[in-house]
Amino acid sequence: MNEVLFQAKRFRIERVEQRTDDGTTHYKEIVRHPGAVAILPLLDDGRICFVENFRAAVGQRMIELPAGTLEPPEDPLATARRELLEETGYRAKTIEHLTTFAMSPGIMDEKMYFYAAKGLTPGPMALEAGEDIKVLLLNWDDALEMVRDGRIYDAKTVAGLLYYATFRSENKAR
Repeated sequence: MNEVLFQAKRFRIERVEQRTDDGTTHYKEIVRHPGAVAILPLLDDGRICFVENFRAAVGQRMIELPAGTLEPPEDPLATARRELLEETGYRAKTIEHLTTFAMSPGIMDEKMYFYAAKGLTPGPMALEAGEDIKVLLLNWDDALEMVRDGRIYDAKTVAGLLYYATFRSENKAR
């Protein structure tokens, strides 16, 4: 039996029943989230397009890859195209799904769909009300150094950059 404890615009909190192998019943509070995307915008000159975004939850500006929440019934690819344009102004000729990962499976069901965007054409940003976002273009060496020294510590950005740097053979980051 699931009980909705709280409903917000982009997520809800449910209390769910969990039965363990020994027959014991436990209750867990779970954040239900529609999912999100993160995009690795790769410019033709080898730089990466990041956003510097104020995050109220941590009370500071953070350097991140562009990202956003799915708006059901929107599919993740459509969300990726929309968020890339809104947050950076870039349109992509190609967007490729690279991987999907769980954000924090101990407390939430959010899936993060990770994409690489190429063939970028600049244009105007289309920020939502209240968004305070600046575009930041970095080369691979600088971006990876910022991960190493902690200046970039947003989980989706760290995971996405390291995934791409590790598993994509066409990446010349090293």
